[in-house]
Amino acid sequence: MGKYILLRHRDVPGMDDLKVYQANDGFVAFEKAVKSMQPADVTLEVKNSGLRGRGGAGFPTGIKWGFLPNNSWPHYVVANADESEPGTFKDREIMEGNPFQFLEGLMLACYAVQANQAYIYLRGEFWQVAARLDEKIKDLEDAGYLGEKILGTDYSLKINTHLGAGAYICGEETALLESLEGRLGQPRLRPPFPAVVGLYGKPTLINNVETLTNLPMIIQKGADWYRSFGTEQSPGVKIFSLSGCVKKPGNYELPLGVTYQELIFEHGGGIVNDNKIKAVMSAGASSDVVIADDFCLQTPLAYETCMERIKAPLGSASVIILDETVNMAWLVSKTVNFFKHESCGKCTPCREGTFWMNSLTKHMLANESSSEDIDLLRSVALQIQGKCLCALGEFSTMAVVTAVDRFRADFETHVRS
Repeated sequence: MGKYILLRHRDVPGMDDLKVYQANDGFVAFEKAVKSMQPADVTLEVKNSGLRGRGGAGFPTGIKWGFLPNNSWPHYVVANADESEPGTFKDREIMEGNPFQFLEGLMLACYAVQANQAYIYLRGEFWQVAARLDEKIKDLEDAGYLGEKILGTDYSLKINTHLGAGAYICGEETALLESLEGRLGQPRLRPPFPAVVGLYGKPTLINNVETLTNLPMIIQKGADWYRSFGTEQSPGVKIFSLSGCVKKPGNYELPLGVTYQELIFEHGGGIVNDNKIKAVMSAGASSDVVIADDFCLQTPLAYETCMERIKAPLGSASVIILDETVNMAWLVSKTVNFFKHESCGKCTPCREGTFWMNSLTKHMLANESSSEDIDLLRSVALQIQGKCLCALGEFSTMAVVTAVDRFRADFETHVRS
């Protein structure tokens, strides 16, 4: 076996070709599942593997599958390929370089919850990726892996791609479903949750691209094999999207539990111009700004340890590195401008709060603010938290509050004298 589990195209050139994928154990897991395993056995194996959702929440995948009721049909499965978080670019590489492993994982999830129809929801800018996936889906139909009575069994499955219009909010599960149904992409009030009332009012499983791409190897090699990577509470490997002030930005597939120190300095080559590292953001724009001291740099990158040690979620592991040249007032201005633009406007605290945070930070960068405006910015952020239907409002405040609390001096440099 090569070095990679998810980014296998780096080991094996041509993995986006069906024959090459088949020659490297492609669809062994799916054939094993549909021919010799009950759907519940597939779910149990995934539960035992400890796989957690790779989209950001880190919820146990097998448990999530178990939420779909068996007294309401049909079931649907949706692959969340929206990937709109600034700093996240892992799913795109998977879909471009190793598409069949992703599709096989989606097919395994469909079989596990007995869904006969699946959708891949992609952000609007991924139209070329969608066109390529359509070609791969056609290849699978021609080979007998998709369609009616797959591989001579009674199981049937159809997969369609669907392009959004490039809205960040559609990465949120219920806004994604609204968009998929042809309506404005805005979050739904919950409960009911998508597992019970999802697409077209029916039970729906929604998993991230990276999550699904883990499944073929888990079913083929077993839960114990998968647990040989990572930590006890966060088994397996994770793709870390490393960007910012780092010499070698890119996607790094590593076991969960690797430290910031190893990711940034051993794999990422260290800081640009050998500057001093100042802070890290572990989950793209929607994350806390954490002081990059020795305690932080020795933190294992796993779902449980990040929260325990640095009180910041691992999220989708889109790690942004900030060095000593970055002024945090400038950084916050960039993040709140993004969230203000991407707010769907449904919730008043988010709609109005992101507007005011954006206005305040613009004035700060123009040196038109007073010291009281720094406190006002933090106050506005705190008044958004916990008051919105989805996490976007919360996300918009995380960098604001933590940057003001931890790097207030950066904001003070923009206060008019």
